Amino acid sequence: MALRIVEFFGYEPGDRSAESVDARQNFACPFVGGLCTKELREEDDGTQVISGVCTVRQIKDRVPIVCCPKRLYAAEFQTLREIAATAFEGTLPFCFFGRPQPHARRVVAIGKDFGGEVRLPGVKGLGSFFVDWILALVGNKGTLEQFVAVEVQSIDTTGNYRAERMAYLDSQPFLKNSKAGINWENVNKRILPQLIFKGHVLRLEPLCRSGLFFVCPAPVLDRMKQRVGNALRPYPNFHPGTLTFRSYDLGAPTQEGQLRPLSFREQLTTTVDQLAVAFTAPINLPPQGAYADAIIKKLMDC
Repeated sequence: MALRIVEFFGYEPGDRSAESVDARQNFACPFVGGLCTKELREEDDGTQVISGVCTVRQIKDRVPIVCCPKRLYAAEFQTLREIAATAFEGTLPFCFFGRPQPHARRVVAIGKDFGGEVRLPGVKGLGSFFVDWILALVGNKGTLEQFVAVEVQSIDTTGNYRAERMAYLDSQPFLKNSKAGINWENVNKRILPQLIFKGHVLRLEPLCRSGLFFVCPAPVLDRMKQRVGNALRPYPNFHPGTLTFRSYDLGAPTQEGQLRPLSFREQLTTTVDQLAVAFTAPINLPPQGAYADAIIKKLMDC
């Protein structure tokens, strides 16, 4: 299904404000600062170029879907701050690893650009696993009181939107449809299995008292719930074996030169066991014999 770009270097494609023009000219990310790190592979020679695409929408339903994780860090990592307040039941001083920290009880965020991702304990020969963020509750004397793990996932796209991107870089309108699409199958093949594995590892950690949090665009959570047959029962309390989904939409469009806010939509806390059972259960299956029918149809066309 064809896509259109909704946000380009943080702003709507038709935005002609000084802020938008500056972001495009400098390939800048207005959400976390610095250069945009999202890359797009060129078709002709295979080189990587800066994409600049933060959010897309399918032509049919027009619902914006964030396709760059850093878009979910808007408003000075508000999503992480909200998780810290939720998991640790109160607003505490929040800081990032490597930055000046007061000698007081605080939450320290550890991630890729702030101390590096913390490797999960694993089994030799099975590869390495990381979580995007660790939010560590640190006491007055620098001791670790507890921690929560956070995964942040946008949606992946297939194909490319090269022509649309070039038009917007040249401040030109784009009236066609791109050849890009949404990679929904990535939810089934990669995201859900990794959440289950990481959740099982974290449930062995007594200090991980609130389990694993997963931040994503609202349409991604909708698709996950559809994949498991809406079989996830809400769980009332946090513990090392819980998995909490937090989903976000884009807020209402703003005037030119302003960034659209993120709008929190839903929090769903369940258990890793529930997700594992629901993921492997024989639900949402096609009718019996459907695969044979497809093979027969294919043979008729040869």
